[in-house]
Amino acid sequence: MKEQERIPTTKVQRAGKFITTGAKIGTNYLKHYGRKLMDSEATKEILHQDNARDIYKSLSELKGSALKVAQMLSMDKNLLPSAYQQQFSMAQYSAPPLSYPLVVKTFHSSFGKSPEQLFDTFSRSANNAASMGQVHRATKSGKQFAVKIQYPGVGDSVKSDLAMVKPIALKMFELNPAEYDEYIAEVEARMLEETDYALELRRSMELSTKSVHIKNVIFPTYYPEFSSSKILTMDWIDGKPLGEILKHPVEKESANVLGQALWDFYHFQLHTLKAVHADPHPGNFLVTTSGKLGIIDFGCVKTMTEDFHKKYFQLLDPSLLADTARLEKAFYDLKFIYKEDTAAERAFFIDIFSKLVDLLSRPFQNSSFDFSDKTYFDTIYAFGEEISGMKELRKSKKARGVKDALYINRTYFGLYNILHDLKATIQTGY
Repeated sequence: MKEQERIPTTKVQRAGKFITTGAKIGTNYLKHYGRKLMDSEATKEILHQDNARDIYKSLSELKGSALKVAQMLSMDKNLLPSAYQQQFSMAQYSAPPLSYPLVVKTFHSSFGKSPEQLFDTFSRSANNAASMGQVHRATKSGKQFAVKIQYPGVGDSVKSDLAMVKPIALKMFELNPAEYDEYIAEVEARMLEETDYALELRRSMELSTKSVHIKNVIFPTYYPEFSSSKILTMDWIDGKPLGEILKHPVEKESANVLGQALWDFYHFQLHTLKAVHADPHPGNFLVTTSGKLGIIDFGCVKTMTEDFHKKYFQLLDPSLLADTARLEKAFYDLKFIYKEDTAAERAFFIDIFSKLVDLLSRPFQNSSFDFSDKTYFDTIYAFGEEISGMKELRKSKKARGVKDALYINRTYFGLYNILHDLKATIQTGY
């Protein structure tokens, strides 16, 4: 993949890139309308492919939070047509890498030394590149390291990038403006944390140490002496990215082992640590040669208060849906419904969220669950498609759901999708 020589870092440069992309999208729509005039049966498939290609190309050159948003959107199979999912999912681990001179510049800023002065060997080409940074392989004194280097300007552009992404997100994906405004502060906070590698270092060391007992999960050791606010160094773990593994059918026994490891890892964090690795896309995991799950990225972590944990996870209580008073209180607590709602609004949202809770809590209703169940996931996706088109949700003046739930919902959504792709059967009790 061709290396990128420079990244637009100023607001003017990045705004110019967004404007150019908007013009390309406009041209793609004109072409689509032209096709419709010639053929009334023409679908939007070509339009989606053209827009997905142009948007991804632009965001991959900008990198940072703009590309991270694309990565997040690619995980939502209800929100985006498949053309966008396929393009945007590349942001997980195969974005265009940064050229080596820019890598050297970051090292000099952090350590006053080049990579070759700090390590015995250092790969000039990135081994993989994602939305916020890229990874190089290094050696020193016989040890192998994975060195993650942050792209220039990523931290400084988070706020302005998210502001520029807003009109594209609202128009093209018909997102609810009230929900976007409510949740964007949460997204911004998590993304700013992701640009602080000193914070990631501390969290990585703490969470991996506390989780080391989990069966079939391994973590790298981290090295503060080779790390900074823009560089993070850890052990190199031999293995294949989970995303590569999932491109082919996984043998059932191996799928169950990997899936159970993933499930146990997440539920230990959710219910014991109250701090969770909130970025469960396949690019953040490796499968080792011995078939274990390697956890290699703690950049996005969501912490929970005891109060929020209690309110959120009461939704998994199978008796909740049968208790009208408890259910309404839970929905008020989590802002699915509001005191100011009309009787019709309250009835509508209670019905919608009751169905959603019933669907998403099914894996917890028995001691084990088969995530290969196509009927179950078809039902989830169909219901997601149905509610995404509901004008009552899109036009609501209030965000439906507390912002603290955003990354917990995202965690479960990503976890369920990976387990479905693995076709794993999981012991789900927690």
